[in-house]
Amino acid sequence: MFGSKKSKPSSGGRYDTLIAKGTELKGDISFSGGLHIDGRIEGQIYSAPDNNGAIVRISEAGEVHGNVMAPHVIINGTVHGDVYSSEHIELAPKASITGNVYYNLIEMAMGAEVNGNLVHQKDADKEKVEPITSKSKPAKVEKVEPVTEDSAKDKGKELAQGMNS
Repeated sequence: MFGSKKSKPSSGGRYDTLIAKGTELKGDISFSGGLHIDGRIEGQIYSAPDNNGAIVRISEAGEVHGNVMAPHVIINGTVHGDVYSSEHIELAPKASITGNVYYNLIEMAMGAEVNGNLVHQKDADKEKVEPITSKSKPAKVEKVEPVTEDSAKDKGKELAQGMNS
């Protein structure tokens, strides 16, 4: 608008890969170019690291259960997972995301919903956010003791004594 240049994906609306309606895919997808999803995917979706023009489009019929990571993302379907867009994300009217959205530029139409946080990433912050991929090491979880009313009171007393000393 008013002569401003928008960052458009270099694929120019061309989609190299189609996951058709009625198709259900289980597993991670690494892609380059354009990926159009009309089906259902259970797994992570991420573009090749050197592919700055990569674009993912999830149509109204599309559903993803996993994280989505690409420079350009267009969503009009459902995503159950975090969405990472280093360049531009467009949330169309029927978009439904249950997870956090990490973005640089965002367009959100009336009716789109995000059940999570919207986290703006400036260019310098892009390297700081490391999305979870299938190659990530799982966090070490130590045994956690259940909290009871008595243990909570004891812990409160310990903290109060520590502050008074």
